[in-house]
Parts: sequence; structure tokens; C-alpha cells
Amino acid sequence: MSGALKIAQLLAGTYRDSESGEPVGVKTLALAIEATLDGCERQLIDALGFDKRLAVVSDTNTHAALAGRVESALRGRYDVASVVLPGTPHPDDTTVAVVRKAVASADALIAVGSGTINDVCKYAGALDGKPYAVFATAPSMNGYTSLNAAITVHGHKLSLPAQAPAGAFFDLAVLAAAPTRLIRAGLGDSLCRATAQADWLLSHLLLGTPYRQLPFDLLTDDEAPLFSNAPGLLAGDLDVMRNLVRTLVLAGFGTAIVGHSQPASQGEHLVSHYIDMFEPAGRPQVFHGEQVGVTTLSMARLQERMLESPPHVVPDPRTQSDFVARYGEGLGQSCWNEYERKRLDGRRAEALNATIAANWPTVVERVGAITLPSAHLAAVLRSAGSDVTPGDIHLSEAFYREALGRCRDIRDRYTFLDLAAGAGRLDAMLPKL
Repeated sequence: MSGALKIAQLLAGTYRDSESGEPVGVKTLALAIEATLDGCERQLIDALGFDKRLAVVSDTNTHAALAGRVESALRGRYDVASVVLPGTPHPDDTTVAVVRKAVASADALIAVGSGTINDVCKYAGALDGKPYAVFATAPSMNGYTSLNAAITVHGHKLSLPAQAPAGAFFDLAVLAAAPTRLIRAGLGDSLCRATAQADWLLSHLLLGTPYRQLPFDLLTDDEAPLFSNAPGLLAGDLDVMRNLVRTLVLAGFGTAIVGHSQPASQGEHLVSHYIDMFEPAGRPQVFHGEQVGVTTLSMARLQERMLESPPHVVPDPRTQSDFVARYGEGLGQSCWNEYERKRLDGRRAEALNATIAANWPTVVERVGAITLPSAHLAAVLRSAGSDVTPGDIHLSEAFYREALGRCRDIRDRYTFLDLAAGAGRLDAMLPKL
């Protein structure tokens, strides 16, 4: 079944879960991926049934790329308020507050942009009970169709419940004209399917956490041709761009169906979030997907090495006071609230070792079957001229090793990072740059 057919069936609520056989749908009402959408903007919004007062939210760059066109198409039929965020906005609680105030009189939001604009609008709209739609300006990340938003709150990067877009619209000509780094960022964000799936499956096999195959079934048709033809993304090949967009859209739908971001965000994203939270002052801007491409390679190498022999874990002696001492009162408490839920005390460590002793061959077989070799992932990135080392994304060896070693503190997700740390292997497996 093609990726296009899977999208159509999800929108219609007729896609069949391979595990349960039950029909599955999504909350998004409409989605378009076309060579051009020029002249279709009002028709696409009309079909969503929004009330008359619309706020079109963009930033300086995305307004020039597409939002101005969208606003012109909607004026006359709708009362359009243009909200243009200055500079390079950040997806944090401050920006959310600014947008909520600016769109207070609107009935619905139209996001025109990529990661930050989409996340801020879907979260702000959810807080105020206002629907939203999105016109993408870059194929840079997989959050367009998800139900969560990556928002930094009081310095802590969190994945917060948000809402699905009523409509998500992708003009391939606009996306192909996006800055090269944003296109490479989308490739980087799509690369993590293998490492995220491996981490999530590991947690399921060792700790019994819920796991579903469906999010990964959605990606099977587009991942291989995308990776094989990645250079085409930079050569204006709209067929390859369509593969990338479908991969990003279907990854977002996968998280929406299961109700959280775990199918698309595991150890590689924890490293990236830690970097976002604690990056050195003065570091040049690095896009999310550029960073995730590099962290995915690190996770893939760690997973390969961890699968070579069964680990033996020991209890984690750290306490709430240790977290507060390291991260400060507010952030330390917030991180501890997350970490405590997965921390290995004596009882949990004993139970985990028993599971490892009984089931490690099964873990190796099942996780190994769904991973991709780290060398292959690196080759995909290199073929598109993407960043592949921490130095490429302006990070020192010392800081990057810190991020790999500490990032598991910030989120309640048990990954190969936790397994390696619990077994006393993590330090030895961190890369020498």
C-alpha cells in the first residue's frame, strides 16, 4: 500500500491496524501534498468550516515565503489578522503568550511556517479552544500532524499536549525553494525512525511498557526511496520531496494515533533537547532536524554496541537533592519528577536483570530486525551534504559527551541510554570526537 493511500485511508478512518485489524483514523480533516497550491488557499480553508475571523501567524521569513500569499487569498471571504513574529521566534512559553494575546479576537489560527510556528500555534490554539490549520514552508520536521508541541517552559524542553491541525497543506514548489539547511533538517528528523523504534521496543521488551507497530507500518513505503534518493531533495526533485513530506506527515500521524510522541522521539531527541536546554552561549543557530541527524547517529552506534552482549544493571543511587544541586531548584525538581518514574531502585534493578537473563536473545533478535546500520544512516546524511558530527553542529567534545551522558535525566523515557548507564557502560561508549 502506498504512502498516499495510507494518508487517504487515515483521513477517511478506514486504515486497518495490522495488529488488531481495527480501522484507524486521525483528527485532521484535510491534507494536501501538491506540486503547487497557488490559487487553492481559500478553497482549502473553506472546506474546514472555520468561522470568519482568522489570524494568519508567521514570522518575517515565512511571511515572505508564503503567508503574504495566503493572507491575500483569504481576505474578502474572511476577516484576516496578520500576526508576523519578528526575528527568529523560539518555541517557548513566552512566544506562546505573545501569540495568544495577538490572536485573542480570532476564531481560528492559520499557521504559515514550519517547526516553531506550527508548535506555537497548535499549542496556543489548544489552550484557548481555537482550531488551526497549517501551510508548511519547509519540510524540516515531523510535527505538522502530531498532537503534541515541543515547548520550553521555564527552561525545561517538554512535549506538551496540543491539537491536530484541521488541515495541513504542503506546496512542494514552496518546500523545494526552502533554505537548503531546512530541507536537510527534514531528512535528519526522518532518520530517527530506526533509533526511536529500537528504544521504544527495548522499553517494551524489558519493562513491559506499551508498544505499537502501527506508527512504523505507516512509514515502510517512503523511507527506503527517500534514503536512496536523498540528493534529489537538493536538486529540486519533487518526487523525492513528496517522499520526504509523506514520511514527515505519516510520522506525525503515528504519534497522533498512539497519543504521544514516543514513536518518533526517544534517545536521539533526549540528546537534542538537552543540547537545546544547555547549549553554550554564542553557539550559532542549528535547526532541530540538523541536530537530530547527528544525535541519531550517536544513538545508532550506542544501540549496536549494547546489543553485542547482555548487560547487568545496578540501582541508581541519585536522589531529588542531587537533581536540584545539579540543575537548580525549579528545573531540578521538574527533571526529577520525570526521571523518578523510571529510576532503577534495588527492586526494579533486580527485576530488570531477571528479564535480561531470560529474554536477551529475543531482545537482540527483535530490536536488530528493525534497526538500520549506523554506517548506512551516516551515508544517507552525507549523500545530501548534511551534518554528521558534533563539530558540524558547533558543539565541543566535552559538551556533547555531557549531553549524551545527562540527557536521560530530563524525560521519563527508558532508552538504550538508560540501559547503558545502568550497566556502567555509557561512559565507555560515548564517542571520542
